[in-house]
Amino acid sequence: MLRFQLFLGAAFALAASVAFGDTEPRALHGMAMHGDLKYGPDFAHLEYVNPNAPKGSEVRLAAFGSAFDSFNPFVVKGTAADGIGRIYDTLLTSTADEAFSEYGLLAETVTLPADRSWVQFQLRPEARWHDGKRITADDVIFSFTSLREKGAPFYRAYYANVAEVVKVSERVVKFVFKPGENRELPLILGQLSVLPKHHYAERPFERATLDIPLGSGPYRISSFEAGRRVTYQRVADYWGRDLPINRGRHNFDVIHHDYYRDDTVAIEAFKGGAFDFRLENSAKHWATAYDVPAVRERALRKEEIPHDRPSGMQGFVYNTRRPLFKDRRVRAALAYAFDFEWSNKTLFYGQYERTRSYFENSDLAATGVPGPDELAILEPYRAKLPAEVFNSEYRPPATDGSGNLRDNLRRAVALLQEAGWSVDKKTRKLTHAADGRVMRFEILLVMPLFERVVLPFKRNLERLGIEIDVRTVDSAQYQRRIDDFDFDMVVYNFPQSRSPGNEQRSYWGSSFAQQPGSNNLAGIEDPIVDALIEQIIAAPDRSSLLTAVRALDRVLQWNYWVIPHWQVPFDRVLYWDKFGRPEITPALGFRFDAWWIDPERGTAVERYRAGRKP
Repeated sequence: MLRFQLFLGAAFALAASVAFGDTEPRALHGMAMHGDLKYGPDFAHLEYVNPNAPKGSEVRLAAFGSAFDSFNPFVVKGTAADGIGRIYDTLLTSTADEAFSEYGLLAETVTLPADRSWVQFQLRPEARWHDGKRITADDVIFSFTSLREKGAPFYRAYYANVAEVVKVSERVVKFVFKPGENRELPLILGQLSVLPKHHYAERPFERATLDIPLGSGPYRISSFEAGRRVTYQRVADYWGRDLPINRGRHNFDVIHHDYYRDDTVAIEAFKGGAFDFRLENSAKHWATAYDVPAVRERALRKEEIPHDRPSGMQGFVYNTRRPLFKDRRVRAALAYAFDFEWSNKTLFYGQYERTRSYFENSDLAATGVPGPDELAILEPYRAKLPAEVFNSEYRPPATDGSGNLRDNLRRAVALLQEAGWSVDKKTRKLTHAADGRVMRFEILLVMPLFERVVLPFKRNLERLGIEIDVRTVDSAQYQRRIDDFDFDMVVYNFPQSRSPGNEQRSYWGSSFAQQPGSNNLAGIEDPIVDALIEQIIAAPDRSSLLTAVRALDRVLQWNYWVIPHWQVPFDRVLYWDKFGRPEITPALGFRFDAWWIDPERGTAVERYRAGRKP
């Protein structure tokens, strides 16, 4: 994924209207990308929450980075505070146990025709900003226009196919789409964070600012210390607190985010009780950092919680705007210098599986060779695609894990020689035959923890005669350089959902390759990739979507724009044993916003932390 994170009648009624020729648009309580909704119009609450979860208490979380200098997460400028999304509501909201379905939040109903050429949202009459003013269609239109015209480039990709937005009435807004199939677009509009037009009447929307923004969501900012901490207070009279989609969620009264520059310091602070919950991303820390009495005595819990969500693609990303990386053979060659098997055994304690697909851990991933359906998509481009797309299954270069990389490095040398590179006998540097330049580049990092992974890779590259710099910078400088594409190679993660769509333009689309702040870090400008993305967006059903995504996956794999890393099909979670949790974990993984503080456990933990064991 990106910076920010983030209906009356059932979807079956819509499907039936198509099947039986009834094309009259219907007002629905929700909509699904493909197929039917899981939850009907009279559902009481989501399956993976406790509707009777108690409200109250405080929870303290850690945020990482050098600082934050903005409460505006919607623009490129500045570094937004952790957790800022809690203050905003969207038109619709998605669930964690369906591939891609959304249900009404600010919108009471959503109406769309069978061909999804437009979508209309009717706002709930009770929806209010935190200052008590009613949320209106004017706010929706202001939000959409501001995000598309002044927001981060991501929004221009997401909303590119919207032709017109129309105010139908005070509570009804309609989005009309450009010609062409884009079944995801109504759901994309459902994800729109709605912002208060009156709040920005005298405030520039595009400014990075620490002025406390006005929201409508379950939390508001109660206090902050710039760059160090921010605190969110649950809104006691939150307008949406009793909606079925919210029941059992947003249970903590106060959520603190304390900032840490150094992850090692954060871990020691966590073990000392400075904060309550941690997602661990380091295999080394998971294996070695938590052998402490609190874990052994189960006051501090350490769990692997399985999930069934696509892991996406993390890897070393080539910036192909650099002339050095424009040659596919060079990109293929350098991948042979990364020894995942040795790293997994030596550095990661054998915890990881190698990533090979951009849609890993899902049925979207391309496997084997393309079947007839994929070939029907790919065949028109055969002359311009690598032959391997059609006749081979992609596998990243592998080793036996011993650290002996000679065979792989020989293959790298052969590819580099094909591309005009050879080792100068005097300097022992990899030099290009045409102009004598030495191959050198920088790997940009933001986490010092990653240096132990990159330095062995660097040594292997140096054995090929390549000059390598590894530079670790603070989060603010890192973000600026990423936004400006001011890097040679970077470690990056491209998250994926179970229903890919318009966001693929921002990841790989030509129109975003030169747009500062976009997620197309590799600088891909390929009309074939563009065409495949459009087929994904236009896919009329799940089967067609799977075929189109797998076709795109093959093209991305065999162009070597990324050296793939690794993934695990579970979340590594640590928490002080003060929480209650729902019995069901949804497919997309645990939902922290459905946890709550158990009073008895909370008291016991506080006693334990104070040195008095329960």
